[in-house]
Amino acid sequence: MSADGFEKTNFGWQVQQLQQQFWEWLELKLSQTPRIPNISTPDWLGDLLWPIFKAVSWIIVAAIATWLLWQLWLILRPYLRSLSFEMGNSANQSTPAKEIATADWVKRSQQFYQQGNYGEALRCLYMAMLQKLHDSGIILNDPSRTDGEYRQLTETLPKQESYQILLTTHEELCFGNAEISPETFELCQQAYRKIDRK
Repeated sequence: MSADGFEKTNFGWQVQQLQQQFWEWLELKLSQTPRIPNISTPDWLGDLLWPIFKAVSWIIVAAIATWLLWQLWLILRPYLRSLSFEMGNSANQSTPAKEIATADWVKRSQQFYQQGNYGEALRCLYMAMLQKLHDSGIILNDPSRTDGEYRQLTETLPKQESYQILLTTHEELCFGNAEISPETFELCQQAYRKIDRK
């Protein structure tokens, strides 16, 4: 077997090397500190303090790592929640979103509203709006489009304020971690009704 077939480095080895260098540096610095001449410490005290110092250091490192992971979780939580929200809803649907008629989306919205699930009721109104735009040929439904892209595409349409209300509220629901109140849903429902009128 050639020497190229062997792993030259890996992350675990590099971390081990960094730890070893840190402890050697720390030992060097501690050995260079001047000792107080009149006070002598027993050997057993030094042997006892060094493991305690190491343990406290690892506890501090673990606490910092835990805090950093928690901060990362707080930053990513809205995105993970919206991803699971979309995946969970698509798993519950028997047909793809493009095959559901606008009237069915509105009916689902009313069912969720009556159950008190205002977030899902709003999402159904949002999907009804997208399906209506698709059915009329104004804006074809594309799953890769964002709310921002739909916002730009609807800016020149009549009743664009109503589109903006639905898009902004949906965006806050999915990415802003907003709770949808009955009043907010009623506002979105009125906006949808304006869009639905001929």
